[in-house]
Amino acid sequence: MEAQAYRGTCLESVAAHYDVVLVSGAEPTWEKEFVLDHEVADLADQTALNEAGRALAERHALAGVMTWTEWHLVPVARLARRLGLPTTTPEALQGCRNKHTSRSLFARHGVPSAASVSVRTEHEAQAAALRIGFPVVLKPAAHAASMGVVRVDTADELPGAYAVAARTADQGVESTQVLVEEYLDGPEMSVECVTHQGQSTVVAVTRKTVGCAPYFEELAHVVDAGDPLRAVVAPAAVAALEALGVTDGVSHVELRLVDDRPRLIEVNARIAGDMISHLVHLATGVDLARAAADIACGRTPDLTPARHQAAAIRFLYPAYSGTLTTCRMREPVAGVQRVRFQRKAGDRLVLPQDGGDLFTARIGYLITTGSSATLAQARAQEAYRALDVQVTPATQSASGAGENTA
Repeated sequence: MEAQAYRGTCLESVAAHYDVVLVSGAEPTWEKEFVLDHEVADLADQTALNEAGRALAERHALAGVMTWTEWHLVPVARLARRLGLPTTTPEALQGCRNKHTSRSLFARHGVPSAASVSVRTEHEAQAAALRIGFPVVLKPAAHAASMGVVRVDTADELPGAYAVAARTADQGVESTQVLVEEYLDGPEMSVECVTHQGQSTVVAVTRKTVGCAPYFEELAHVVDAGDPLRAVVAPAAVAALEALGVTDGVSHVELRLVDDRPRLIEVNARIAGDMISHLVHLATGVDLARAAADIACGRTPDLTPARHQAAAIRFLYPAYSGTLTTCRMREPVAGVQRVRFQRKAGDRLVLPQDGGDLFTARIGYLITTGSSATLAQARAQEAYRALDVQVTPATQSASGAGENTA
């Protein structure tokens, strides 16, 4: 049910304005109330995807094709092109998907980024790290959700980090390369952009809180409609989209501020995950899911702000790996817009340092709003304290369970 927890609002929004037909990797469940028709196909198989799309096109007058899933960007663009529908070119999206290609294009177009070397072996990674200088970051060239991304502070740490990054990279379809990159030391954020016919608009800035070092697990986000950083980071985000050739769609551009200057991490040419599009809607009134659908159908999206407030999300992680025994909210808290538990009692929780990732570690999330980022975050902290979450450590019996959230 993780797709519903994190993407349900997107599908609901699109279905409120368009008739939706769906190509899914499995028989739809919760999606059924939002779709008119569907086809089941292996989404990793371009031929199967094309056949499913053609079957739907024979039954319905398709106006556009879109996806918010990172791994399907290129196949869906190829499908759109085959059907004669609007899309950023598959070639440009391949550049977004492969971070090595992105870095090369950033360098060619003068977009501030990070030093980066593509490697195939641990020995090559050691040599690249010595050239760049510690600390460095190891990451798969084509993956998502910070999986397999590890900070390395010393040469002694590199073999273990390379094994983690390479194991994740081996799961990739588009590339199995590992990148060794300069560590960008500064606050992390993303820029939520909408591009239509080559013109990009920055809608919002999302400030991020990351943790679980040496990994980069995202623990919290906040969107403030009046964030002054928008003017600072917007030119770099737009320049990155232009360098990669993104012409149409909603993008999630990640960067860090180093010495108060933006440096690009990556461009995700799709709606942000982690409920960020919902935060943007709560804070500004701009509906990124509808904007993506409008663009996919060749229409100009309405990006007029209708609200001026802030929204925050806090993800729920255990302090250690173990078995979830209790998960509830003790009492209501002002300003809480949503609480979602995606795990239940008895579920095993595995943190990144124990070989897990966000799919095995997160218990759920809570979302709050306020007139400012400070108030929204304060309400999130208050709501967090009102939770009753207990986890039995992996090495402890159930009788030793205690309250435990990160």
